[in-house]
Amino acid sequence: MIQEIQAKTLVSRVPGDDRVFGMKYNLNLYRGCEHRCIYCDSRSECYGIENFDRDVLVKVNAIELLEKELASKRVKGPVGFGSMSDPYTPVELRYNLTAQALQVLARRGFPAHMNTKSDLILRDLPLLTQVPNPTVAFTLTTSDDDLARKIEPGAPLPSARLRAMQTLAEAGVTVGVSLMPVLPFITDQPETILAIVEQTAAHGGSFIIPWFGMSLRDRQRVHYYACLERLFPGLRERYEKRFGTSYGCKANDATVLSRAFTQRCAEYGITPHIPRPAPPEQLKLF
Repeated sequence: MIQEIQAKTLVSRVPGDDRVFGMKYNLNLYRGCEHRCIYCDSRSECYGIENFDRDVLVKVNAIELLEKELASKRVKGPVGFGSMSDPYTPVELRYNLTAQALQVLARRGFPAHMNTKSDLILRDLPLLTQVPNPTVAFTLTTSDDDLARKIEPGAPLPSARLRAMQTLAEAGVTVGVSLMPVLPFITDQPETILAIVEQTAAHGGSFIIPWFGMSLRDRQRVHYYACLERLFPGLRERYEKRFGTSYGCKANDATVLSRAFTQRCAEYGITPHIPRPAPPEQLKLF
């Protein structure tokens, strides 16, 4: 169900020094997501969305707020889209908020970073090229379309994301991958991780940001375990035995995976963070 809401605020300051994503600000134009990924942490109670897969809340006053809030920002740092809800789920086709927000950023000179699982971003390629130093991270948990159909049933397939990545790269947009989460017993094989590195390099990606594990808490855990019982019989018991009620669940042999990942990325010249231009050097007074 789509519900229109009036947001009180939109743009939040990223605390501290974000050395990985390089974001100064974050925004989410929607709450809830139609991609239905079985592992999504945003189902957790702390985010306050009761039916995350079914209910999408649309911040219909988002563009008005964005204009107002950016006007008060003294620092023009990168603005991240998609920290909680993908900016390019099907609801975007109806409301067009992401495209309108990019127009505002371009006009006000703010860089943008998009995190998405959707090739719908290609619709906005002309807008992205008007934004200063745009970056795009496609989430890839696997490069296997058949496995993705199980664990990300509402999202465009990895093959479609990779084709979109190549198109953006050819247009001069800095692109790469958000390799997270890595699901224990499902996507934590070395061949799965290395295939993502190789496909990223083959499609013009210059960075991969990894997390060799996943989170599990309250409603997220309940939903994920129900999906495991249906899709991967017997796997729930392995999770319960190994992780109990732990929030952080490391991938199997995470250290070995990380080492193999780092080595393969170095071979392809892929960085573990988003490359950004250095700030202009300040002139020294004599």
